[in-house]
Amino acid sequence: MRIVQINTVYKTGGSTGRIAYEINQIAAELGNETYAIYGYETSEMPADNSLRLQGRIRRKWNILKTRVWPHHGFYNVHETKQLIKFLDNFSPDIIHLHNIHNSYINVKMLFSYIKQHHIPVVWTLHDCWSFTGWCAYFDMANCFKWMEGCHGICPCKHDYPKTWFFNLGQQNWNDKRQVFTGCDNLTIVTPSKWLADHVKNSFLKSYPIRVINNGVDLSVFKQKSSNVRDKYGITKNVKIILAVMNNWEKRKGISFLLELPKHLKPDQILIIVGLTDKQLKVLPNEYCLGIKRTESVSDLAGLYNEASVFINPTLEDNFPTTNLEALACGTPVVTFDTGGSAESIDAETGVVVKKRDFEHLFSSIQFVIEKGKAYYANSCIIRAQRLYDSYKQNLEYVKLYNEIIKNEAKNYDTHSLL
Repeated sequence: MRIVQINTVYKTGGSTGRIAYEINQIAAELGNETYAIYGYETSEMPADNSLRLQGRIRRKWNILKTRVWPHHGFYNVHETKQLIKFLDNFSPDIIHLHNIHNSYINVKMLFSYIKQHHIPVVWTLHDCWSFTGWCAYFDMANCFKWMEGCHGICPCKHDYPKTWFFNLGQQNWNDKRQVFTGCDNLTIVTPSKWLADHVKNSFLKSYPIRVINNGVDLSVFKQKSSNVRDKYGITKNVKIILAVMNNWEKRKGISFLLELPKHLKPDQILIIVGLTDKQLKVLPNEYCLGIKRTESVSDLAGLYNEASVFINPTLEDNFPTTNLEALACGTPVVTFDTGGSAESIDAETGVVVKKRDFEHLFSSIQFVIEKGKAYYANSCIIRAQRLYDSYKQNLEYVKLYNEIIKNEAKNYDTHSLL
């Protein structure tokens, strides 16, 4: 079986890049021929059997087009011609799409090619962009216009993918509906039940929908001893409240993190991982420690292990892997009831808090600390091992590929007999 995965990034640069890489690794181990197409370079150059579509200058130019004239996803003709040329030569049995937005591909050209060649497709939706007129998430705006056509004023046009001037939400919605519907053999996968339920109310509802949760590497994220307290000068008696910020954004709940240290006890500290030098300067001076973004997963796993509780005050999200990393290290999670974030835990592994309720967030953190990490640790680890082992979760995709190809062959044989 020849498999092509298409995503914004590959191997590094975020959870989607890691997921695509790990699926290809498993598929290749099982004797399949795999290739990855990705939009632009990341901090680490991927392995062989991958193709980058554009460099930084081309990407900036295509982002500028979206800023000025917001028809996001319908530019990048040059890059998509390059992609189609590769597909012609490779002749994949199945194409696995991940994020096809973020200024690197022309979706109309790609889907026209898929429809013309009747190629089976698996499409993992890591956000909501595919069925809205503009936004990747709509929770904060509380906007459900996407269910009917994204008519009127768009409250999200200054969010990702940001535009400066025009509102083309309704046109984009109509164009996406025309482009994304009508495929012969397309299966949609969502990492959360929350997103699956939204897809069922969108113009993509006619396609089969599967839920495959994200996973984490349990050989890295596990219960183990760590020297991170010595590294960052944190004494043993101090209780660590850990947060990981892959993006410093309002939707990730940064305002709640900046407020939290004002209320902590003398033997407690908030540690926020993933910051830039500029962001470090705006942190509170007391009861708070900022750590710059690091590629050392070992250090990150060590922080999870030393933390008494992991907090994720996200206001818009799908199925954040940071929650899963914490669980795998035996650390309970406190999160807002946001998207699929709440799906990752139960009463034995953390606390789900009403969105935007800071008092409940704070009291839940204190409740978990007072109850003690030992109360939660075993349940957290068991849940991670049972549900969020990245190898098992990514293997589900390979099983899905085989199922789709077998059904395709069966349908072909049936039509041949007729």
